[in-house]
Amino acid sequence: QVQLVESGGGLVQAGGSLRLSCAVSGRAFSGYAMGWFRQAPGKEREFVAAIRWSGGNTYYADSVKGRFTTSRDSAKNTVYLQMNSLKPEDTAVYYCAADRQGGSNYFLSYKYDYWGQGTQVTVSS
Repeated sequence: QVQLVESGGGLVQAGGSLRLSCAVSGRAFSGYAMGWFRQAPGKEREFVAAIRWSGGNTYYADSVKGRFTTSRDSAKNTVYLQMNSLKPEDTAVYYCAADRQGGSNYFLSYKYDYWGQGTQVTVSS
């Protein structure tokens, strides 16, 4: 049983930055893959970034590469998504997710077992 609690969303101007946090409670293990997804109204849930808890390997969607960075702090059981140079098209509800098995299918939303409640990110022009 794992619970994910997200925070850090808000309203920001284009070009600005936000940092999202995903706090993991319950029983987390080192084999987890942690993913970030986003969903805008009327659109499919979109992969943003992922990190392997063990080793810290990171993966990014082309649309955010070079602007977003995901990291983890094992002592705090928290994963972060640092978002820089934000664009209006980044506006969405952002979700943190955990995959118990880890593995290579980090970009597939249906492979994840646990999901956070979502946090709204709005980027104004």
